[in-house]
Amino acid sequence: MLLKPTEDDYTSRHPRPEDAYLVIEVADVSLDFDRNEKVPAYGRAGIPEVWILDLRSQTLEVFREPHFSGYGSQKTLRAGGTVAPLAFPDAVVQIAEMFGRT
Repeated sequence: MLLKPTEDDYTSRHPRPEDAYLVIEVADVSLDFDRNEKVPAYGRAGIPEVWILDLRSQTLEVFREPHFSGYGSQKTLRAGGTVAPLAFPDAVVQIAEMFGRT
Protein backbone atom coordinates (compact mmCIF):
# COMPACT_ATOMS: atom_id res chain seq x y z
CA MET A 1 0.00 0.00 0.00
CA LEU A 2 1.01 3.55 -0.64
CA LEU A 3 -0.42 5.44 2.32
CA LYS A 4 -0.80 9.01 3.44
CA PRO A 5 1.77 9.78 6.14
CA THR A 6 0.74 9.87 9.79
CA GLU A 7 2.67 11.06 12.80
CA ASP A 8 2.89 7.56 14.26
CA ASP A 9 3.32 5.59 11.01
CA TYR A 10 0.12 3.64 11.73
CA THR A 11 1.41 2.13 14.96
CA SER A 12 -1.76 3.11 16.86
CA ARG A 13 -4.28 1.90 14.22
CA HIS A 14 -4.57 0.09 10.96
CA PRO A 15 -4.85 2.17 7.80
CA ARG A 16 -8.38 2.98 6.66
CA PRO A 17 -9.52 3.26 3.03
CA GLU A 18 -9.27 7.05 3.15
CA ASP A 19 -5.60 6.71 4.11
CA ALA A 20 -4.68 4.88 0.91
CA TYR A 21 -3.36 6.40 -2.28
CA LEU A 22 -2.74 3.04 -3.93
CA VAL A 23 -3.03 -0.66 -3.13
CA ILE A 24 -0.84 -3.13 -5.03
CA GLU A 25 -1.61 -6.85 -5.09
CA VAL A 26 1.09 -9.22 -6.32
CA ALA A 27 -0.69 -12.20 -7.84
CA ASP A 28 0.47 -15.64 -8.80
CA VAL A 29 -2.03 -18.29 -7.75
CA SER A 30 -4.25 -15.64 -6.12
CA LEU A 31 -5.09 -13.77 -9.35
CA ASP A 32 -8.77 -14.76 -9.56
CA PHE A 33 -9.37 -13.96 -5.87
CA ASP A 34 -7.52 -10.65 -6.13
CA ARG A 35 -9.38 -9.62 -9.28
CA ASN A 36 -12.87 -10.89 -8.41
CA GLU A 37 -13.03 -10.44 -4.62
CA LYS A 38 -10.44 -7.94 -3.42
CA VAL A 39 -10.64 -5.37 -6.22
CA PRO A 40 -14.44 -4.92 -5.98
CA ALA A 41 -14.15 -4.63 -2.19
CA TYR A 42 -11.46 -1.97 -2.56
CA GLY A 43 -13.69 -0.09 -5.01
CA ARG A 44 -16.67 -0.21 -2.65
CA ALA A 45 -14.42 1.10 0.12
CA GLY A 46 -13.39 4.03 -2.09
CA ILE A 47 -9.70 3.23 -2.51
CA PRO A 48 -8.76 5.46 -5.44
CA GLU A 49 -6.44 3.09 -7.25
CA VAL A 50 -5.48 -0.60 -7.25
CA TRP A 51 -2.77 -2.35 -9.22
CA ILE A 52 -2.54 -6.11 -9.71
CA LEU A 53 0.92 -7.26 -10.65
CA ASP A 54 0.22 -10.53 -12.49
CA LEU A 55 3.37 -12.62 -12.20
CA ARG A 56 2.21 -15.31 -14.60
CA SER A 57 1.40 -13.10 -17.57
CA GLN A 58 3.85 -10.39 -16.51
CA THR A 59 1.23 -7.68 -16.88
CA LEU A 60 0.00 -4.92 -14.63
CA GLU A 61 -3.73 -4.37 -14.26
CA VAL A 62 -4.61 -0.83 -13.22
CA PHE A 63 -8.00 -0.08 -11.65
CA ARG A 64 -9.22 3.50 -11.17
CA GLU A 65 -12.49 5.38 -10.61
CA PRO A 66 -13.88 3.47 -7.61
CA HIS A 67 -17.62 2.96 -7.27
CA PHE A 68 -20.14 0.71 -5.53
CA SER A 69 -19.36 -2.43 -7.56
CA GLY A 70 -15.64 -2.03 -8.21
CA TYR A 71 -13.89 0.34 -10.58
CA GLY A 72 -15.03 2.27 -13.62
CA SER A 73 -11.67 2.13 -15.36
CA GLN A 74 -9.42 -0.87 -15.90
CA LYS A 75 -6.44 -1.24 -18.19
CA THR A 76 -3.76 -3.86 -18.65
CA LEU A 77 -0.18 -2.76 -19.23
CA ARG A 78 2.75 -4.82 -20.48
CA ALA A 79 6.53 -4.61 -20.37
CA GLY A 80 7.68 -1.68 -22.42
CA GLY A 81 5.00 0.55 -20.95
CA THR A 82 5.02 2.89 -18.01
CA VAL A 83 2.63 3.75 -15.21
CA ALA A 84 2.38 6.39 -12.49
CA PRO A 85 0.07 6.48 -9.48
CA LEU A 86 -2.73 9.01 -9.77
CA ALA A 87 -1.58 10.66 -6.56
CA PHE A 88 2.00 11.03 -7.84
CA PRO A 89 1.91 11.50 -11.61
CA ASP A 90 5.61 12.38 -11.78
CA ALA A 91 6.61 9.04 -10.20
CA VAL A 92 6.70 7.09 -13.47
CA VAL A 93 7.57 3.40 -13.21
CA GLN A 94 8.73 1.15 -16.05
CA ILE A 95 6.48 -1.94 -16.15
CA ALA A 96 9.45 -4.21 -17.01
CA GLU A 97 11.25 -3.12 -13.85
CA MET A 98 8.37 -4.41 -11.74
CA PHE A 99 9.21 -7.88 -13.04
CA GLY A 100 12.97 -7.50 -12.59
CA ARG A 101 13.57 -6.86 -16.27
CA THR A 102 15.23 -3.81 -17.75
